[in-house]
Amino acid sequence: MDNWDEIRTAFQVARMGTVSGAAEVLGVHHATVIRHIDALEGRLGAKLFQRHARGYTATEAGQDLLSVAGQADDQFTQLAGRIRGRGDEVTGDLLVTSLASLSPLLVPTIAQFQDRHPDVRVRLISDARLFRLEYGEAHVAIRAGKLPDQPDNVVQPFFTQTIRLVASPDYVARHGMLTEDSLDAHRFIGPNEDTPRAPFYRWLMETVPDQAVVFRASHMETVKEAVLAGIGIGFVAGWDQRNTGDLVDMLPPMEDWSAKVWLVTHMDLHRTAKVQTFLKHLKEQVKTWPVE
Repeated sequence: MDNWDEIRTAFQVARMGTVSGAAEVLGVHHATVIRHIDALEGRLGAKLFQRHARGYTATEAGQDLLSVAGQADDQFTQLAGRIRGRGDEVTGDLLVTSLASLSPLLVPTIAQFQDRHPDVRVRLISDARLFRLEYGEAHVAIRAGKLPDQPDNVVQPFFTQTIRLVASPDYVARHGMLTEDSLDAHRFIGPNEDTPRAPFYRWLMETVPDQAVVFRASHMETVKEAVLAGIGIGFVAGWDQRNTGDLVDMLPPMEDWSAKVWLVTHMDLHRTAKVQTFLKHLKEQVKTWPVE
């Protein structure tokens, strides 16, 4: 059956016994009810109701159809109740998308969340592409850069990540320290993108001669490994520099290099208990992260 609206209308007519009663329950005009009944009877080639002065009474054919419609109505009511109930539970799958570079901070935080809510199964997607929250590709997106402006998304500030331009001690021993006058005498690690979104990479491409960028990478973890290997000077997060060891600051960190990080959710899921509980947990835990 193609048109559930007509079947639903017929079910309510049988339940209420009148067109006006069904129209009130359905919130439609009585003419719509009559049109639905006429169309359904025409499509089925059978009379579903006997019309009389007091209202409508289902025929034998109508009783067959309406018994199935009643079961379907009950099942849909139960399903809606279960779905609403799940909205109040902190259970099931939780899809989170984030930059891979934040995994050392984010994964222990997720572990704490699952300790508190063991019925939640987390899928962490570490990818630079923008996942479409409106299509359910993620419940929560952690994004860096400019303020996300996709319609129907709820955007909240998360934290600001300090970015530092560093080199290994071995590189400094071989090439010396960086000055504004010696940019073309040094070797740099840059992004693969021609038009990067990150503000620190935009500074690099605007400031450093292209021939001085001798190594390019897609992820900051790879950049850090290249810095540690002595390939050149590259950007790492301030917290990652502290965790890594004796990487040397080649210039004082600039405010323009800082990367704002955002929490993004879709408006349809933002108020669910699972998403709200996870967002609250992130906001509590970020206060303990060494991101300054």
